Order: sequence, then structure tokens, then C-alpha cells
Amino acid sequence: MTKRALISVSNKDGILEFAKELVALGYEILSTGGTKKMLQDNNVAVTAVDEVTKFPEILDGRVKTLNPMIHGGLLGKFDDASHQAQMNEHGIEPIEIVCVNLYPFVETISKPNVTWDDAIENIDIGGPTMLRSAAKNHQYVTVIVDSNDYATVLEELKATGATTIETRRKLAAKVFRHTAAYDSYISNHLTEEAFPESLTLTYELKQNLRYGENPHQKAAFYQKRLGSDFSLAYATQLHGKELSYNNIQDGNAALQIVKEFEMPAAVAVKHMNPCGVGTGVTLEEAFDKAYAADPTSIFGGIIALNMEVDAATAEKLSHIFLEIIIAPSFTQEALDILTQKKNIRLLTIPFEQAKKDQFNVVSVEGGLLVQEPDSFGFGDADIKVVTDREPTDKEWEALQLGWAVVKHVKSNAIVVTDSQMTLGVGAGQMNRVGAAKIAFEQAGDKAKGAALASDAFFPMSDTVEAAHAAGITAIIQPGGSIKDQDSIDKANEYGIAMVFTGVRHFKH
Repeated sequence: MTKRALISVSNKDGILEFAKELVALGYEILSTGGTKKMLQDNNVAVTAVDEVTKFPEILDGRVKTLNPMIHGGLLGKFDDASHQAQMNEHGIEPIEIVCVNLYPFVETISKPNVTWDDAIENIDIGGPTMLRSAAKNHQYVTVIVDSNDYATVLEELKATGATTIETRRKLAAKVFRHTAAYDSYISNHLTEEAFPESLTLTYELKQNLRYGENPHQKAAFYQKRLGSDFSLAYATQLHGKELSYNNIQDGNAALQIVKEFEMPAAVAVKHMNPCGVGTGVTLEEAFDKAYAADPTSIFGGIIALNMEVDAATAEKLSHIFLEIIIAPSFTQEALDILTQKKNIRLLTIPFEQAKKDQFNVVSVEGGLLVQEPDSFGFGDADIKVVTDREPTDKEWEALQLGWAVVKHVKSNAIVVTDSQMTLGVGAGQMNRVGAAKIAFEQAGDKAKGAALASDAFFPMSDTVEAAHAAGITAIIQPGGSIKDQDSIDKANEYGIAMVFTGVRHFKH
């Protein structure tokens, strides 16, 4: 019986060498289109698929392998008498090896200004069908979709004349993962609904991690192939140790906060909450303020900066133990300073991609929660001054800063700020006045004349009372409680300016 291998690939990396090795092992190569021409041009003996099917390629190549002479050879059981009898009756020869990769749909839709017709024409039909047929019949057929597997297949063929069932099963599983991902890219590209009746998400392995949130938990990091480059998944690491699970979580939290600012800004994050946020005329000044906000918690933290890191800022960063520094870029002088620290991770991310909003996806036991990102900012709010006194210009600046930060703090959340930096952060408390007390304690005397931002409304006036006791002079909150008037009255009593935004910022 003639040994046959069917080869039809869009990505031709390594395929010539692979085909030559198969021919040397006694395989007849079947092929189509560009793959066939490339092999022939390199003196590899090839049988055209239409010679096997006795039917020409039609419809501009849309139909060429969708034929019983091909799929009978892929799906027939080699040791089943009935199958063999039917194949003999119809002159169908088995195909032992299938090497196929698919039309470059993802690469096509990633191009700028791609047309609808171009996307549609790059939906592969025959390729996935052959892969699925061969993978279903992996008991007998070796199916390869990844050029990284060529060497393994050749090694086993040379050693014993056949691949092992273990290898064929692994390759078949990879095929079904590959075709499932391919279909998901197509369906997502064609889907216009925000929340369709079914949702298929595709992520590709970026790296295995040493462990997860704790050392006893295994973990890996996956990336979206069509995701925004403003992501830890697409960061360029210039220096330092491999990222850990917690590093990635914290780094992502820092990025989401720092992208709120146009002016030079520095964000320090610990356990996914900001411990210090600072802004300034220069990046160095912004970092000074972020550090001063909480010089204790910043130790071992993650820093995100929205401007190129210069030597002056790097010098100050180098004096603190930090896990990661993320920025759009680093000057050579800054790199020379920071790379003297062996383990610190230095990452660059293209901040020009920062405004590309994507859906948030969170896993729960047995399901996923999907939502739009919380991109609602101060400029989007219907701001209402609800007290007798309006905020001063400086208070308005502080309120805007607090409102930008508080939506990134775990609820219940209270943030105390002046016009350029956070002074106190109360995060993740079971009641709002508890969060406020933590923020006031951290701010200390700096709370006098400062502003307070709350992620949700005050259910009673006790938070206003605590704010007055701490010295707060302006408050920003969503409003919407049935007891809003109690808080307004209390603010008027103490001469506190209070504004409502009409929008809450819960973060669980």
C-alpha cells in the first residue's frame, strides 16, 4: 500500500524540509495550489489533489479538497474490513499524514482598513474540514497543524516507521483547539451584538508561571491575540526576573489607573489597590508625590508611569525596593541606573493604545461575568453642587483627582486627595465610614483642607461627620441615597462643599 501524506499550508515555514524527509521515507505527497507549486519548484515530487479526486478546483479555489476521494482517505479505519471494502470499491486510498495550516484570517483582519470581502475570502473551509476529519481518525492518521511538531513526527517515523498513538492523540487535540480558536476569531469578527447568545473567547499561552497567587497553586498567563497592545500581555520586558501571577495582577491595576491622566503621573500599587498616586509638572515631581502619599506601603510595590523615565526619576526609583516599573519608555541613562538592580522588572507598553476600551471578563465558579469597562470620567458626569458652598478652584482639582482614582479602589472605597496627590486610601471595607476612617488615619494632618472622593453614595451622614472631624472641606460622591438630604444638611452645617456625579464606581 502506498503511503500518502497530504500537505497544504499557508504558513510554509519548514515545510520544504519536512516534505523532503517524507519523500525520503517513501511517502507520496498530495498537495494543492501554492504549496504544490512551491514543492514542485524545489524538485519535490508532488501529486495534485485534482488527480486524486478526478475533479478540478472550482469557484476560485473555494472547492478543491471537499471530495470523498480525500475525506474517505482521511476517515476510513485502516483495520476495519467494511471500511476497507468500501474504499476499495470506490478506489479510495488511505492518507496517513495530514499537514495543514489555515488561511491567515487573523492576520488579514489585523491589517488596517481591511475590507469585508477580504475578511470573508480568508475564511478557510477545506482546511479545517481536512484537519477535523484527520483528527477524528487519529487512531490511524497523524495530523499536524503546527510546524513545531514536524521534528517529533519525523523522529518517530524514522525510529519505528510510524508515530505513536500518544503522539497522534496529542496532535489531534491540538488540531481541535486550533480549529476552535480559528472559528472563534471568525465568529467574533462577524458578531455585532455586545452580548451574543453564546460567547467564545480565545487566548494563547504566553508563559507558564512559577506558581499562582500562592506557591501551592499552579498558574499560566494567556494573551488575547487580537487584544490591545496596552496590556501586560504585550509588554516588552527590558530587564529583571520573570513576571509572577501577582505581578501581572498588580501591574494591570496600575496601568488602569495611570491611563486616567494626561499630565505626568505616577501610580504605586500594592495588592491591586493604589497606595499612592501623584501628578506634577515633571515625572520626577509626580513620583515624589506618589511616594510621599504612602512611603511605607510603596515598599515592594509596582510603579506605573505615563511618561518616559528620565535619569532624575530613575535615581529616585532606584533607592526603593520595587517589584516592577512600567512606563512608555526609559532613557538610556535611566536604564543604566535601574538595571544595576538585578531583579527589578522594567516593562514598556505603548501608551498610545491606552484608550482602546475592551470588555472586562471575570471568572466565577462555572461561568464568566462580562461587562463594559468603567470608562466614565469626570468630564462625562452631570456634576451638581448640592451644598450652599461651591468648591474653590483648588478643591475642584482635588475632587477631579479623587474621582479619577476612587473608581480603581476596591469597594467600599474612600480616597482623600489634594490637587496633586492622594493623601489617604481606604479600600475594601464592609462599610463606608470604616473606609473613610482608614483614609483619614493615613492622611493625618494632611486631610485638613483636602477633598474626599467616595465610590458610592453615603447611606447616612456619619461619613460627613467623620470627614469634618478629619478636616475635609470638599466631597465628591454619586448621590442617590434616600438619605442624601441628611448628608447635604450635615455638609452645610460644617461648611463642606459637596458635589454629586450621579454615577457610582463600585469595584469588587
